[in-house]
Amino acid sequence: MPPLSGLLGKWRDDLAGWAIPEHITSAVTESPWVLPREVFARRADRLSREPAGASYDRERAALDPPGSVLDVGAGAGAASLPLASRTTALTAVDTDDDMLARLAGRACGAGLEARLLPGRWPDVADQAGPADLVTCHNVLYNVPDLVPFIGALTGHARRQVVVELTAAHPLISLNPLWLLFHGLERPEGPTADDVLAILDTLGLRAGHTEWNRPAQADYATGSELVETTRRRLCLPPERARDVEAALREAGHLGHPRDLGTSGRSVVTIWWEGSA
Repeated sequence: MPPLSGLLGKWRDDLAGWAIPEHITSAVTESPWVLPREVFARRADRLSREPAGASYDRERAALDPPGSVLDVGAGAGAASLPLASRTTALTAVDTDDDMLARLAGRACGAGLEARLLPGRWPDVADQAGPADLVTCHNVLYNVPDLVPFIGALTGHARRQVVVELTAAHPLISLNPLWLLFHGLERPEGPTADDVLAILDTLGLRAGHTEWNRPAQADYATGSELVETTRRRLCLPPERARDVEAALREAGHLGHPRDLGTSGRSVVTIWWEGSA
């Protein structure tokens, strides 16, 4: 096993490799870092109606007896709201105020009053307070500096931390399209295995399981997927038909899922908290 410094350096370097060259970003006026809020909202609603998956099973077991939940990178609540029946208090952390508002409304409908904490973890960790369960779904690939992030998750959990992420970087599904439209080869890493190696070196003795998320339509229409993908690829509006043709040829439009966040091979990781 490489030393911790080597593992962390590789993680940071692999994430830095996802930066988009300036000559591509400067050619368009729209940001490629699209946040598909409706996709996240639909996913939260779907999982609240029909909770499923290894992460949910692990989290539900940790809330026996019922307890408080801290959801880091909460989005619209896909991780925490399915646990409402066993949640005594919910704190939700996210950098996007609109997503937090969506979560709050859904939590109210489930009989919970969510405490909303806008900001970036671990910058706002001192304001969060401890919880019995800390959840963090689909966030780690946005975190270059893992040690303080993981340390704050651990330090806020009385019982357990449960992290979910795709087995491979979620944006690799766009790699063939970057090559097609820009002639640009994109990275393949980092991966969930890198996270596991870092956790092991930190001495956290994490458990994990890899599973496949059932295929679901994340987008209401194919045109919604086309628009999001076009922006992610730094292409102007007049290239929408070209993007549609490429997505159709690749078979993505018949069952439109989000190419940037919903890889079907998923890893659930858990470890004991220290709060």
